[in-house]
Amino acid sequence: MFARLSAQTASRSVHQLSRTTIQARFASTNATAVQSNTKHITAFTAAAAGATGLGYLYMTSTVSANLADDGLHVAKHPWSHRGLTETFDHASIRRGYQVYKEVCSACHTLNLIAWRNLVGVSHSTEEAKAMALEVEYTDGPNDQGEMFQRPGKLSDYFPRPYPNDEAARASNAGALPPDLSLITKARHGGDDYIFSLLTGYCDAPAGVEVREGLSYNPYFPGGAIAMARVLYDDLVEYEDGTPATASQMAKDVVTFLSWAAEPEHDERKKLGMKAMIILVSLTGLSIWLKRFKWSTLKTRKIVYSPPHH
Repeated sequence: MFARLSAQTASRSVHQLSRTTIQARFASTNATAVQSNTKHITAFTAAAAGATGLGYLYMTSTVSANLADDGLHVAKHPWSHRGLTETFDHASIRRGYQVYKEVCSACHTLNLIAWRNLVGVSHSTEEAKAMALEVEYTDGPNDQGEMFQRPGKLSDYFPRPYPNDEAARASNAGALPPDLSLITKARHGGDDYIFSLLTGYCDAPAGVEVREGLSYNPYFPGGAIAMARVLYDDLVEYEDGTPATASQMAKDVVTFLSWAAEPEHDERKKLGMKAMIILVSLTGLSIWLKRFKWSTLKTRKIVYSPPHH
């Protein structure tokens, strides 16, 4: 009987050992398979990423050895409104509007600026109304269903030099003069680029051919620009007596266009300064309050007095 029990026990031990061995081998096989699959997935992902990167570099490899393709790099100028706490030079804005009106408005639009935007910035209410009255606007229809002409008012936007884009192209050899409302934001380099472009006209260097009807400007991508030079010394007569040099007019009109792209510039900086003062004050107050509230807990002492026997 004892022999039979020993045999059964031995048989069970053998079966358990075999089952354990099989499970261990199965687990080892699974671990190996998982590691192999992980390696395959990692290799495939790396290969796909590498192929995508090489394809992107191949498709976008448009680097040119000719620096004229991107235009000459513009220099930084010390604009009065560039600092964190600096505001626009409003006298320069007024002079810049005069340059825009007498020179730039013949071809370029300023669709996002109305006469009322000038009030309190560069002109008084009476001056802005007087300038608006000088322009005739098409309005209507009237009671007879017909359009009519009326004098301008403060709510009207600056007039367009051409009735439509096709007329503008026809008058400029197929080139459409861009709207100047956001031009300082829409061009890389901003104010510096516009200033350099206006003052950078020169003769084309040797070996560079410029087609008829185009002008050479090294700051313009490609060098050939459809807009001819428009700023010359004493082209306008400033009412405040400022000498109207080409660089002075370029500086003033760029300041005006920078304001036109961001009329809320000064108010935004004033509001930001107020917000910073309030936040700094509240931060200091919160630090003092935290130290006051926690001072009793952080400065208390726990004294242990052992019992006297």
